[in-house]
Amino acid sequence: MKQKTYEMDMCNGPLLKKILIFTIPVMLSGILQLLFNAADIIVVGRYAGKESLAAVGSTTPLINLIINLFVGLSVGANVAVAKYYGADKERDVKETVHTAMLTAAVCGIILVIVGILLTKPMLVLMDSPKGVIDKSAVYLKIYFLGMPAMMIYNFGSAILRAVGDTKRPLYFLVTAGVINVCFNLIFVIVCGMGVTGVGIATVISQYISAGPIIRCLIKENGAYRLNLSELKITKAKFKEILAVGIPAGMQGVVFAFSNVLIQSSINSFGSVVIAGNTAAGNIEGFIYISMNAYNQSAISFTSQNLGGRKYERISRVLLICTAIVTVVGVVLGCGAYVLGERLLHIYSSDASVIHYGIVRMKVICLTYFLCGIMDVFAGSVRGLGYSFVPMVISTIGACVLRIIWIFTVFKAHHTLETLYVSYPITWMITIFAYIVCYIICLKKVKRRLMV
Repeated sequence: MKQKTYEMDMCNGPLLKKILIFTIPVMLSGILQLLFNAADIIVVGRYAGKESLAAVGSTTPLINLIINLFVGLSVGANVAVAKYYGADKERDVKETVHTAMLTAAVCGIILVIVGILLTKPMLVLMDSPKGVIDKSAVYLKIYFLGMPAMMIYNFGSAILRAVGDTKRPLYFLVTAGVINVCFNLIFVIVCGMGVTGVGIATVISQYISAGPIIRCLIKENGAYRLNLSELKITKAKFKEILAVGIPAGMQGVVFAFSNVLIQSSINSFGSVVIAGNTAAGNIEGFIYISMNAYNQSAISFTSQNLGGRKYERISRVLLICTAIVTVVGVVLGCGAYVLGERLLHIYSSDASVIHYGIVRMKVICLTYFLCGIMDVFAGSVRGLGYSFVPMVISTIGACVLRIIWIFTVFKAHHTLETLYVSYPITWMITIFAYIVCYIICLKKVKRRLMV
């Protein structure tokens, strides 16, 4: 009976209601996860100064660049588990779950080693200002100590999402998020630890969120129950996770890499601009997470219906997710811009920091719904089992075009507005490419049905 409370049958019943029920906890979970970093930024911005704010904030693109490949593997686990769960193949579900969780632990350990060894060289490559780079290096090295917990949480959450359970990961993050904020305040304000304090607080919260995920999976009675003694890499399932996960991870890396390039360009304007960009980018992160929840819905619903051979529901999933994400993106994006000064004041009281934050929000917030539409199409294509093509599309749309823009248009017109406008332009181009891609992939799936 307990499992029925959390699991969801995505192959039958009204789609709109189920998508909303599924997505809202995913959205709230993402927002709470983002609050880990937001709490760091707000506390150091208010109590440790704008140099510390720039040090913490400027590391975000680099963190995303490194971990996105590994976290992307959890998408492969999500797609595989959802497909087998929709097809009622319990043994395949079990093998995929154990392969995925062992993969998560190994990837987390690798990230700790990579993060500690390569932090300083990567910050140098990003052209981080001299007054910021040492603090950034300290924060990053501490942050990467929490990677095993982050990987376990993300893979565990992906497994639960695959069977329709989005509530329990939210409950676990509520606890971890509150503890993170409390430790931030204690370490920075009371102990005066600066960026070291917020880094330690973030790591603690990551392990607090990972523990209950493991316990939850161990106590399950269904096919996705985790038995630690049975942890092993099943070759076929590992290949299946990699087939979807690596391209998904590479897509995340591509986006992060383009953001690193843009961050490097922003760094050339100085620490005040970096601080303003950091604050605005963090606010936009809440909008992105809210929209990206529908990307997660598109993946899970499409995968389950693919496994259950309910092909007629797949296009309806895409249309519903696209409609909702457009509304969410427009409302939140416009709202964030209108309330921009008040929101930015939470991060910093420096007038120049707020000014440069508004410069970014004017361009990006008002057009952010385009990014949401793009992600929903990518999720739908990935849910169909095609992961390489979305990676190629994103590489060209989000990376290649932005690199060209930086070295041509931005080089000729060296202003922040010119730099930021590259986002909506590349989003629009990528959306059109994804529309064509989705139509082709869906036709292939329907041909498979007729065979």
